[in-house]
Amino acid sequence: SAGVELSVNNQAADFTLSTGLSPAISLSCLVHNSSQAEELLWYRGDGQVDLKDGNKVNISNICISPVNESDNGVTFTCRLARDRAVQVSVTLDVQFPPHLSGEETLHVEEEKDVTLTCNSKSNPQGQSTWLKDSQSLTLQQSRHKLYQTSEVFQLSISKVQKSDNGTYTCLVESRLGNGTRDFHLIVEDKKPVFPKEAVIAAVVVVTITILFGIVARIDKFLKVW
Repeated sequence: SAGVELSVNNQAADFTLSTGLSPAISLSCLVHNSSQAEELLWYRGDGQVDLKDGNKVNISNICISPVNESDNGVTFTCRLARDRAVQVSVTLDVQFPPHLSGEETLHVEEEKDVTLTCNSKSNPQGQSTWLKDSQSLTLQQSRHKLYQTSEVFQLSISKVQKSDNGTYTCLVESRLGNGTRDFHLIVEDKKPVFPKEAVIAAVVVVTITILFGIVARIDKFLKVW
């Protein structure tokens, strides 16, 4: 296979193909500098793509349809069957506006802690902010904490109060568009704490009372026996 080369979409070296969400895109692999028929192989990641018989000799085409978010970052590789070191790879850079998800309604007891988790997918990554009742959220360093990765944006509130009740909006802005997700936080009344110590004390008192009663009547028990 010395001298034999491949190209994908007229590119002879590995490259990145930027695209948006679309009905379909095509990749065309072509053999160069060969005097014989050459069989081609296509791979999606590590998995081999099944090709029809008329689509694998000297030129081979594959179609990705539709192009969606899960295709972002996926690498397609065309290889020469008899020498798989001869190859060209193309990595998809699928760009799309923010798509948000997360639990919409959360119930929390007063003075408990709560975390609102906004799952965000976008390419390129967007800028995230939180709103409360459609207004900018004023963060209190002692009670609010933010956590963010490329796909998760969290707001943690410690020792929630009745004033925390309301609608929190996760807003993600990117050059391709904005995404929002509403989280309804319902702060419930604090439930009375069951007096465990009092119950234990009552059990001890009852037990001692029963023991004293038995001791006081031990003579009668013995006489009956």
